[in-house]
Amino acid sequence: MTHAIALEAPSDRSDRLEQAAALALFGVAGAVLFSIAIAQILLTVVVVCWLGLIIARHERVDVPVFFWPLAAYAGATVISAAFSPEPRVSLVDCKQLVLFLIVPLVYRLITGQRATTMMTVILSFAAAAAAYGVFQYAILHYDNLGQRPKGTLGHYMTYSGLLMLVIGVALSRILFGPRERTWAALVMPALAVAVVLTLSRSAWVGACAAAAMLLSLKDFRLLAVLPIVAAVFFATAPSPVTARFMSIFNLNDPTNRDRIAMLREGEHMIHDHPLVGVGPNMVETLYAEYRDPNAVEKVNPHLHNVPMQIAAERGLPAFALWCWFVITLVVALARRVRAGGPQFLAAAALAAVTAMIAAGMFEYNFGDSEFLMMFLILITLPFAAERAAA
Repeated sequence: MTHAIALEAPSDRSDRLEQAAALALFGVAGAVLFSIAIAQILLTVVVVCWLGLIIARHERVDVPVFFWPLAAYAGATVISAAFSPEPRVSLVDCKQLVLFLIVPLVYRLITGQRATTMMTVILSFAAAAAAYGVFQYAILHYDNLGQRPKGTLGHYMTYSGLLMLVIGVALSRILFGPRERTWAALVMPALAVAVVLTLSRSAWVGACAAAAMLLSLKDFRLLAVLPIVAAVFFATAPSPVTARFMSIFNLNDPTNRDRIAMLREGEHMIHDHPLVGVGPNMVETLYAEYRDPNAVEKVNPHLHNVPMQIAAERGLPAFALWCWFVITLVVALARRVRAGGPQFLAAAALAAVTAMIAAGMFEYNFGDSEFLMMFLILITLPFAAERAAA
């Protein structure tokens, strides 16, 4: 009997290790909406437990199909950093690539029903974050461009980008979820109001693009809802919000002029450094050298456009690999939606990709750590759920 217990003990320990890793990963998904520090600490715990699990069970590391082009993109980034004018600065910036480990972590640990449960956790934490953002606007007077709702995060763009992603999750569950639609429907108004009050136009564009994609995916006729939503928006939104919305179409708006200038600056950077770019984290350093005469700001940390930023910063080969990653991901998710498997999870992941690309035309969201963490979680969940079923 003693011998039998001794044989079972390693299995018990590895089971507890897996449970601890999964629980910490749930914590990452919730904490990223409130604190990047806590989320990264929990992510470190997950990585340590995952490595222990691999060693204890002699497991092979499995990844979804889209991870390989993402890994190739990471490799191209490191090469770009090596050829940077300041390699040390660029290599330090490459630490964000560690976040790509979220893909194999979620793929291994959040399987079966855990995937749907994680979506519920994300929606619940996002509801609390949205409520706090509305409180900031209404009570603390975070109601102008100089001071916008940002939850407990460091920047309103990060906050609005995360809410944008979760809006896609909520609408996907309402349209495609087999159950728990009521909670998503209750959360949706808070998410929508909070993202509107951030005055972040890129997040508005991303959320609208994701919503249009999901409605057309469910039934093309549902797109008729959008004009009704627009009418309600203009009828109820505060005047600063409607004025901010109208500024999207104003080419004389200073921020619009600056973004157009940044596109020209990016073109010049690509022309001078087509293969490896100017180097990660070097756009701000070299901004004065490439600054367009029509630019508004003297310096910008990035080019406010995901494709342009990647091509200018890391080179055209890296941009091609990033496009390969996006195309591979979209094709794989579309197949899963058509196959009728975990349709809600695949639709939510497609909404995340749509929102990222649409908003990414005006903001470098793919370089935001909190946004990237949530994005990688959402796009991996349908693959993890399917793997468990298999």
